[in-house]
Amino acid sequence: MRFLIFFGQRLALAVPTVLILSVLVFLLQRLLPGDPALAMGGDEIDLQGLEEIRHKYGLDLPIHLQYFRWLGSALVGDLGISLRNSMGVTELLLGKLVITLQLAFASMIIAVVVGIPLGVLAASRHGTWLDTATSAVSLTSISIPHFWLGILLVLAFSVNLQWFPSSGYVPFWEDPRRSAMGFVLPSIVLGTGIAGVLMRHTRSAMLQSLGADYVRTARAKGLSERRVVLRHALRNALVPVVTLGAIEFGHLLAGAVLTEQIFSIPGFGKLLVDGVLYRDYAVVQGLVLVSAVLFILVSLTADVLYFVINPRLRG
Repeated sequence: MRFLIFFGQRLALAVPTVLILSVLVFLLQRLLPGDPALAMGGDEIDLQGLEEIRHKYGLDLPIHLQYFRWLGSALVGDLGISLRNSMGVTELLLGKLVITLQLAFASMIIAVVVGIPLGVLAASRHGTWLDTATSAVSLTSISIPHFWLGILLVLAFSVNLQWFPSSGYVPFWEDPRRSAMGFVLPSIVLGTGIAGVLMRHTRSAMLQSLGADYVRTARAKGLSERRVVLRHALRNALVPVVTLGAIEFGHLLAGAVLTEQIFSIPGFGKLLVDGVLYRDYAVVQGLVLVSAVLFILVSLTADVLYFVINPRLRG
């Protein structure tokens, strides 16, 4: 019962958040300079042609009617028609979502595999040169700009060593090896900052756990340091880290925009940039709405995980 109340409270906050965001995106998109009908028709189109385009896509309706018309369709899964290529936005987004999720999952795997073990190592060697070095690596990885790291990796591993492709995307079902190789550098760029965040939080949580009474009791019983760290301290330290990791996965979806541009990956990032440049209302609105829903779902998952693995909340 407590879980249902807990989940219901989080869900009640999520619904108005999505609605408010949808209104903001809808209004801000209309404040941008330029005419989408003119962008579709080109410079040679006459006034009658412009009116036909506006009428076809509902651009001649009052702005509040445009919003409610779009929102009503979005609630049943219809995000409209792209003004640029006349494709269904829902179909367009689903194709790009698969690519962006592949990048996000690969980046998250790198972040977890690197960040959590180094955080545990730093905490277990607290006060030593290893702790200092690990903390420096963590701070550096958080501070490095994505575009700069991406350029360095391309120059080193694509141009000079020629180990990985510098750009492009190959579907996994066409060539699994080339597809995996193409995701290596973008995943490192996107996962580096998250690894640093996980490293710092894991270290902090581990230091708190290692100073707890149950750890001192375990050591007094003569258990090995390895068993104390991995079976007792780490288990409790992972409670906040797991939930943080779920939230950071949501941030990866936003961070993928710049990374996809650097490596010419045709995911959400490229679609968003093209949509803004061409004033493609339906694509931008649909993309932001889907991204917001995904982020909220990930946040809800983080809340649920925190409830499940934290015995104090379960009562």
